[in-house]
Amino acid sequence: MSEADLAEVMALECELQTAAIRADPARLRDLLAPDFEEVGSSGRLWDLASILDMLASEDEETPDIEVHGLTGRVLADDVMILRWRSVRGERTVHRTSLWQRRPGGWRLVHHQGTPAA
Repeated sequence: MSEADLAEVMALECELQTAAIRADPARLRDLLAPDFEEVGSSGRLWDLASILDMLASEDEETPDIEVHGLTGRVLADDVMILRWRSVRGERTVHRTSLWQRRPGGWRLVHHQGTPAA
């Protein structure tokens, strides 16, 4: 994989944190894998259907999630892991995202959020 692949995945991760994209179910379906799963910072388990339902309650007026310290590395052919810290209001969360290149492009397959101290 190239630096361009890493830059593309990092840009997609940042795109997912914007209110405009989080309020766009069609774009979310482009970015999230059909078998997407998340362990949220609350400890709740999410799948694609439940995360889309939750995000439907947000709109473009919801503040973007700030992305800090975004780093990434290749784990295997067509698989990358990203680590970063999110800030939204007073809340800071350590985050990890697993991206896989699939037919049609990069898809987020797993996400984990852990509250920061």
